[in-house]
Amino acid sequence: MKLRYSPTSPYVRKVMVTAIETGLADGIELIPTNVWKEEDDIVLLNPLGKVPTLVTGGGEVLYDSPVICEHLDTLHDGIRLFPPAGGARWIALRQQALADGILDAAVLRLLEGRRPQEERSAAWAERQKSCVERGHDALDSEADAGLLAGDVTIGWISIGCALGWLDFRFPDDHWRAGREVLAGWFEEFCKRPSMRETVPKEPV
Repeated sequence: MKLRYSPTSPYVRKVMVTAIETGLADGIELIPTNVWKEEDDIVLLNPLGKVPTLVTGGGEVLYDSPVICEHLDTLHDGIRLFPPAGGARWIALRQQALADGILDAAVLRLLEGRRPQEERSAAWAERQKSCVERGHDALDSEADAGLLAGDVTIGWISIGCALGWLDFRFPDDHWRAGREVLAGWFEEFCKRPSMRETVPKEPV
């Protein structure tokens, strides 16, 4: 398998954490990709021009992170990160959607801050920040309700990667303030080898 990736992408990190948790990481060739360079050929594989994009062993091209992670989860014999049925499945998928939605809003906020000053919209950036804040509150409620306990799921991985990326890109937001349960869960989750090995960093 080949993975088009960027070391700063939280969505790529989600795929890599999944690969490590499922024991598949050694079978994935990582291909550095800069989606902002016009000369990069990522669009030949993914018409959206995004990472992560996975080329499977059979030559199929998969995107985006939820699809890639679910594919990887079919390739091992351990406990499924995507529960197969029942309430546990819907909780895991809801948590994944919530974490990915937080990331989507945070990425829009980051990109807005990179536009020329005269083109930026403070109202738009604040709207995205408010979305992230509400998401944090919802995640804290999930943790407080005991929904982040038990076996690791794709929901946990998505949440961990989202919070880690916010620490990386928006360290001054202090999302832990007033959310002690979520902060405690995240601290413990970050001790997993899969999280320690995939901390986001700028390319060298």
